Amino acid sequence: MNRPEMVNGFTGERLAEQPRHIQDILARRANLLGPGYQLFYTNPVEVDRGDGVHLYDSEGNEYLDAYNNVVSLGHCHPAVVEAVTRQMAKLATNTRYLQTDLLDFSERLLATFPAHLDRVVYTCSGSEANDLALRIARAHTDGTGIIVTSNAYHGVTADVAAFSPSLGPTSPLGPHVRTISGPDPLRQGAEVVAVLRAEIRAVIDDLERHGFGVCALVADSLFSSDGIQPYPTELLGVLADEVRAAGGVYVADEVQSGFGRTGSGWWGFSRHDVVPDLVTLGKPMGNGIPVAATVLRHDVGRNFGEKVRYFNTFGGSNVPIAAASAVLDTIVREGLIDNAREIGAQLLRGFTDIASDHPRIADVRGAGLYFGIEITAPDSTDPDGALAQSLVDDLRDHFVLVSASGPHGNVLKIRPPLVFTETDAALLLERFADAAARVTRR
Repeated sequence: MNRPEMVNGFTGERLAEQPRHIQDILARRANLLGPGYQLFYTNPVEVDRGDGVHLYDSEGNEYLDAYNNVVSLGHCHPAVVEAVTRQMAKLATNTRYLQTDLLDFSERLLATFPAHLDRVVYTCSGSEANDLALRIARAHTDGTGIIVTSNAYHGVTADVAAFSPSLGPTSPLGPHVRTISGPDPLRQGAEVVAVLRAEIRAVIDDLERHGFGVCALVADSLFSSDGIQPYPTELLGVLADEVRAAGGVYVADEVQSGFGRTGSGWWGFSRHDVVPDLVTLGKPMGNGIPVAATVLRHDVGRNFGEKVRYFNTFGGSNVPIAAASAVLDTIVREGLIDNAREIGAQLLRGFTDIASDHPRIADVRGAGLYFGIEITAPDSTDPDGALAQSLVDDLRDHFVLVSASGPHGNVLKIRPPLVFTETDAALLLERFADAAARVTRR
């Protein structure tokens, strides 16, 4: 079986069309890097430096970055650069020494969560945070059954890849994993909550019948890999209730939806009026420095703590914590949660207006600075991944970076840095309108 290509990935079909220096870089990658690496875009983007919401290639071309979530404060934010530089010059060691900077940050981080979520454990990546959350949940519930949505992505460790169906058929799910549909109001209509309640009850029964029991529901609070589905907001509470009634826990994966991105508070789950049992954090936490965390109720972690000695060499070490602290400070100081709400509303209005002129744009949805724009076949709700890729490529060729999502790759994934301004939003809308006019009417 051939490895499945990722959505919006370079396949090599246009290798001969690439500039000579790009062909040379691609050849060097092929000869030096191990298997599995892939590149974005039909025509890959070379990056040489970044500044704020822009990336630059070696020839000085400026790209508007409306996709990267790792640098949620924008590329090379001076507050993070200064904090990391200062800390590197002072101390870099691990959590087995007493250090108040770790505790000071932990207090500030936990203060952004509901009171019941009162403990934090640090890791290096969202994958590790989800792996740890799974271990804690197993110790707490004595079950092993995991429930996720049908195109979810939660990470790349062996255990987490086993419940990340978006990795494709060559990365099989574990026998203890069951999937339910991602929410899809465009096709499920007003019955979406009832449909998914019935599905989760069925998979709970199946897990129990096969002797796995129910350990956890793990859900991205914006269902990003399922095509960015921010509604209906009552859904996660319903699913969590069903899992808890069966003895399991609800793990909110906030790697993509956290740190103010939705514009309605610090965490994506807060839009759903539900409090998770565990929360996992990742990518945007350090604005480019690897730092992540699992946040939990202390009683959920008790059995794990009594049985397991957990240590992560770099998780919680000084330099990542300095970066994370600078991120937290900057979000507050620059009012970036409010900015996500206000600029997000501007973009949502603009994308919706543009879609009204293009029937192939079947749906525009979003929360804060995170949008899914669904592309379909003419007079149909059938997904059109090829047209979506053409839009992504057209924008890339006009120096705007977005990507695609969903099981059919037909949902444009637009996720600008939290520091996006009205001017940046206006430029994105202008370029998107031009791309839609060029591509959707072909």
